[in-house]
Amino acid sequence: MTITETAILSAYFAVLIVLAVYGLHRYQLMYLYHKYRDRVPLPAGRFEQLPLVTVQLPIYNEMYVVTRLIDAVCRLDYPRERLEIQVLDDSTDETQQIAHAAVERYRAQGYDIHYLHRTDRLGFKAGALDYGMRRARGEFLAIFDADFIPAPEILRRTIDFFTDAGVGMVQVRWGHINRDFSILTQVQSMFLDGHFVLEHGARNRSGRFFNFNGTAGVWRRSCIIDAGGWQHDTLTEDLDLSYRAQLEGWRFVFLPQIVSPAELPVEMNAFKTQQHRWAKGSIQTGRKLIPKLLRSSLPWTVKLEALFHLTNNVAYLLMIALSLLMFPAMAIRVKMGWSKTLFIDLPIFLLASASFSTFYFFAQREIYRDWMQRLKYIPFLMSLGMGLSVNNAKAVLEALLGLDTEFRRTPKYRIESNRDQWKDKRYRGQIDPLVLIELALGVYFTVTLYYAIVSGLYFSIPFIILFQVGFLYTAMLSLLQQGHRWRFERQQAASRA
Repeated sequence: MTITETAILSAYFAVLIVLAVYGLHRYQLMYLYHKYRDRVPLPAGRFEQLPLVTVQLPIYNEMYVVTRLIDAVCRLDYPRERLEIQVLDDSTDETQQIAHAAVERYRAQGYDIHYLHRTDRLGFKAGALDYGMRRARGEFLAIFDADFIPAPEILRRTIDFFTDAGVGMVQVRWGHINRDFSILTQVQSMFLDGHFVLEHGARNRSGRFFNFNGTAGVWRRSCIIDAGGWQHDTLTEDLDLSYRAQLEGWRFVFLPQIVSPAELPVEMNAFKTQQHRWAKGSIQTGRKLIPKLLRSSLPWTVKLEALFHLTNNVAYLLMIALSLLMFPAMAIRVKMGWSKTLFIDLPIFLLASASFSTFYFFAQREIYRDWMQRLKYIPFLMSLGMGLSVNNAKAVLEALLGLDTEFRRTPKYRIESNRDQWKDKRYRGQIDPLVLIELALGVYFTVTLYYAIVSGLYFSIPFIILFQVGFLYTAMLSLLQQGHRWRFERQQAASRA
């Protein structure tokens, strides 16, 4: 082999090995989940008198869903005299009028509900939550984003966990209002189920750190203050505050049996915006807090899990590297004799990929009785994970390089069934020019697939197809949905002319 060929193969195997390490981590989470699955959290006692709770509803340009949210919160089964509601509206459109009208309607019925509007959006969501907390009367703060529909009993089922003075936050599991809308929403629901059931379940019950997810949770006010309050130097203020609070010694509780339904993004560009924000914010939080974490006196098991948690999105950079190296590595090994590296290559590749599908398979089995019917989406889930690698690798690079970007919200359209439409709604996700790179990678893997077929490398074909479909699906859906938007907007403009 030439020096160049040796370098390519070395880089290829190095990337595979690191991805395999992250794959082993997923197996570790599954092991921890099953080991501690019977360690069900129970409240230490019961409040003789229910404490005052402030429900905070941070919104920004949510004209389609804000009324639904306010209606749901005003149906909470909690003594009205012990409940304060804050609508934290940073909107710049008619959401202001819609939200204000809903607040006034419920105030007239005797609800302690307040409309708080900022004009500067300093700190975005973190700034809005801090603004509301400074004016809140509650000892505890429940937070729900605009796309959620909290169940009436959610406060009564969570509040008693705070009878333990060491508990700083209680998080419930997200549900999915529109899971059956499309393949995209089906796959998103599987991603989230794995995150909540296995990741949160394993971390929380084994004594590791886990995080508040920005919504569908209740905080002890003194915990937020003790941890340094809401800060907006990362895009994931929830993850940042969660780690700071746990580093201060506060304990969190995750309750998977309590579900708060939410609306999944139905538009690929909106979904990619959400994923970009989460990926970038997690790396920003890692840069900010990992040094303090490593200096702490926490057990090494907690530190190691936290490192995996905060750096997990680096795997997207490795996925891009793997994508670019796969074809040349394949060609080199064909020339030198495929069997010479097969016994190394195949086990590592399977470890890196099989853990991904197994992880989400077990999550579905834990939640749903009809989990067998959901297994057909596993290949799509793997493909979409690969297809997102360009979008999320960009987010990771921005965070590592310290590049600041604006907080971009995920548009919500009140899509609750297959009959609902989003194309005629005002908000939309923003298409990124990197969609052309996704499209190019889709073509690249089409060529790689042809080469594998003519070279007789049949065992590689399923893996190549996953990459090919992932990049093409992500790119084409982004372009097609953006095209639908542009056509609709031109028709609207023509009708007004």
